[in-house]
Amino acid sequence: MVPENSDYFEHDSEGVDDMPSHIRMVLTHSSETIPVAEGRMQLGTWQGIFLFEHRRAAHRRKIVVTVMGE
Repeated sequence: MVPENSDYFEHDSEGVDDMPSHIRMVLTHSSETIPVAEGRMQLGTWQGIFLFEHRRAAHRRKIVVTVMGE
């Protein structure tokens, strides 16, 4: 869907997967809001949480969880 090594990507200072990874991030989101009740995430039957790495090279990542409410 977002090919690498394309001539129309000018933002490639960190490699050929630089700009395509930005576009893929927009398509897969970088944050979610998940309701929690009685200490459990309220996900539907077919829902799940997935982490995607859109870069070929290893990068350091952080997962931030913010809990709001009572």
